[in-house]
Order: sequence, then structure tokens, then C-alpha cells
Amino acid sequence: MAQRIIFATANQGKMKEIRQILDGCGMEILSMKEAGIEAEVIENGATFEENACIKAAEIARLVPDDIVLADDSGLEIDYLNKEPGIYSARYLGETTSYDVKNQTLLYRLTGVEKERRSARFVCAMAAAVPGSSAVITTRGTIEGYIGWQMSGANGFGYDPIFYLDAYGCSTAELSMEQKNELSHRGNALRAMKKELQKRGIL
Repeated sequence: MAQRIIFATANQGKMKEIRQILDGCGMEILSMKEAGIEAEVIENGATFEENACIKAAEIARLVPDDIVLADDSGLEIDYLNKEPGIYSARYLGETTSYDVKNQTLLYRLTGVEKERRSARFVCAMAAAVPGSSAVITTRGTIEGYIGWQMSGANGFGYDPIFYLDAYGCSTAELSMEQKNELSHRGNALRAMKKELQKRGIL
């Protein structure tokens, strides 16, 4: 029986969210760095699910006794033909700051009315489980729209430009508790938790 869950990320923002949602699962939850894993995974899938599965399977080869979780997530903007999509992290280059990425997307939507600024955050979650060759996947989304300015400091990535009608603010203005309750990653992770519990893995 696995004792640890390794999450294939070095992003501490993600790790905080993951630990809150999986709290009480009875396993140690570690990032790749905390588990001493150094690996460069080439995400060359055509979908969020394919990229998440590639990551989970690659890292699982290095830690065959642990459950490995990996996600691939991004922002889809309908007006921009669902850009940046699976290239969200690499949009304008991986080393480009999110301030620049966000400002660029706002500029590309100049003059576009609210009805056509619809967007969603998508997260595909994949789990590689010891003793199984199949990778389990779940998906979570959150629907919203792209605002007209960056706002808020509680999130990361594209959070400052992604707005929710029900809250009248960006996801970067939500509390961590609100964000976990609503977020695409939270939705995908809760679905994965249920799936793993159903299979007797958690």
C-alpha cells in the first residue's frame, strides 16, 4: 500500500491548494522537489489529459511505490479560439512573466464586449498508481470571463484577469478557501480523490 503521494510540480501555490484539499487522506503529500526528484518531462500531448498522463507516468517510473499525481491546466478564451489552452504556461515563452502574458491577452481583447470575453480554466488530473499500468484521469473546469484589467494578489498565473460573475471579482481577489471551493484544480482534485477512494486506493 502506497504511503506517499508525489505531486508532479514545483509550484508552491499548487502544493498549498493540493494539501488543503487532500488533508486527512492519511498520506504524506510531497512535491517532486521535496521527494528529491529531478526530471524534465516533455509535455507533447495534444490535450490537457494527454499532458497530465505523460507527466504522471514519467514520474511514476522514478518512484514505483508511490502514488503520483500530475495535472495540466490552462486558460481557454473563446474569442481567441481557446488560446492559450494547453500552451498557457508556455504562452509568449516560459520565462515571460505572467504580468506580461496577462497584459498581452487584455490587449488582444481590446474593444471586445463582455458577452464575447467568455473563458474557462481547465484542469486535467492524472494519477499513476503502484501495480497498475492504467493512468486514472479526471477533469475540472470553472467558467468565467476575461476582465478589462488585472486585479487582486491572492492568486497566480492568469488569476488576475479571470473574473467570476457570481463574485464580481477576479479569482486573484478570492480567499484561498473560496478559490479551493471553486477552482478548476480543486474540482479535478476532488473528483480524483473520490475516484481513488472508490477504488480503495485512498
